[in-house]
Amino acid sequence: MITIAVSVDGNPEDHDIRRAPATYERILRNTEGRKINVHWTVVRKNIEEPGYMGRYLDFWSAQPNVDRIWVSVYTPQTDDNSAERLTPQNRAELAAYFNEVSARYPKMSMHSGLMDAFLNPPVSPADCMFSKLSVNYTADLRTRVEPCVFGGAPECAECGCSMSMGMHWLGEYRLAGPLQAKHLIHASLAVGRFSNRVRGGGGGLRWTPPADTQPTNDLVQIER
Repeated sequence: MITIAVSVDGNPEDHDIRRAPATYERILRNTEGRKINVHWTVVRKNIEEPGYMGRYLDFWSAQPNVDRIWVSVYTPQTDDNSAERLTPQNRAELAAYFNEVSARYPKMSMHSGLMDAFLNPPVSPADCMFSKLSVNYTADLRTRVEPCVFGGAPECAECGCSMSMGMHWLGEYRLAGPLQAKHLIHASLAVGRFSNRVRGGGGGLRWTPPADTQPTNDLVQIER
């Protein structure tokens, strides 16, 4: 059976306004008898309103066709002052809450390792394993989205991307002694770059800063 991913952003009073016409009623009707994963992007209101998150998790955990509940957290742009943006206290409270209730909601894809990664996210795209290993495009497949799936200038210190959290946690995983998964990933990327240079194709690692070059008057100017 194919598993369908469905974005459900909060409880009905919020989701139905934000996602209309894809309301709760329509989602439940159209996914009846189908295996689904629910994806929830947590915003500030979800954390600050008493009982909100428990109500969401209770409802979707009780749906027999829900396989997993994926959770991401709102990731702001650097100049974002919206009401959705979490405060540092919100982030700490959210991590503590998920650590506390993870055993109660086995369908929820959150555990202590992911919460550690959430509280200590990559500081930049160059430090983000998911950004290094993924390439993102617009819906028409014509334009690359940089520096990651969010585009623009995301505030990496407040990243809530579930994939970034997962890859960051995986990269820190110890395989044997001091050897971590990220060491093997970095080695694999280095082999790929070397192979590209030998074959004369492909570019360098996307997040390797370019060499600092000074402009010179000897450059040939090509007129259009």
